Formats: sequence, C-alpha cells, structure tokens
Amino acid sequence: MSACGQIPLKPAIEATAFRVEIPGVARGKGRPRFGNGRTFTDPQTANAEAWVRQCAMDQVGQLMLEGPLRVDLSINVSVPVSWSKKKHAQAMDGERWATGRPDVDNVSKLALDALNGILWKDDAQVCCLSVVRQYAAAPAIIMTVTPL
Repeated sequence: MSACGQIPLKPAIEATAFRVEIPGVARGKGRPRFGNGRTFTDPQTANAEAWVRQCAMDQVGQLMLEGPLRVDLSINVSVPVSWSKKKHAQAMDGERWATGRPDVDNVSKLALDALNGILWKDDAQVCCLSVVRQYAAAPAIIMTVTPL
C-alpha cells in the first residue's frame, strides 16, 4: 500500500523517483486576470512558473512521464525573524507547524501547472498528491515525482 491512502502499488515495477528542488520563497498561483476581452496570467505568477520550469529542466531535464504519478511536495518556509529563540528552536524541531500564506493548494497548483510539458504531459496524471508546509533553514519547494 502507498502512503496516499489505500492505493496499491504494483510490486513488480521498481519506480524511479525524480527529485526537484526549487530554491526561494514559495509563491501561490495567482487568480486569472481579465482585460480587453481576454484572460491572462499575472506577471508574478508567470515569473514563478518560469523559475519552477527552469529548476526542473536544470535538475532532471524534460522527462514527459506518462501514466499515473505520485507527487510529494514539501514547502519549506523560513522562521519569522521576530520570533524568540525558543519559538525558533521549536519551529526547526518540527514542534510548530508553518501556517499562513501562501496557501498550500495555490503553491501546489503553481508547481504542478508549471511542469506541464516538462515532467509530465499534463498535471491531470497526478493521482496521488501529498503536500506539507514546514519550517526550514532556507525557503524552498522540494518535489518528488514517482510513477505509479
């Protein structure tokens, strides 16, 4: 059984996991903008998607995986500098959860959409998605993609 509930994995297939690290502060997918009778993506979202694509291409290349996929996403955020040493230590030890913005669903949406045509044909292939936001020494998004 997999970590995504009761999805049985085929034991005869040895799945290779691909890991991509996107350094920097995570950004959520922005809402679509409308103007002059058309829909467009805001520049901040477009830049963030381009950064995710560039990191993936540099680290694993253009894989274009087929079939169902599992994606584990770790959103690492910095501990606020205003926190006391005690709260900072608790955060780094995993005793405090990282809550706040951007929402984990918007971050995962940006990361998955950005990698269409790079790691997979379409993010609709992702059948199992695990997302965690945690405190870490450096902000980053760590993505592990495993064919099922």
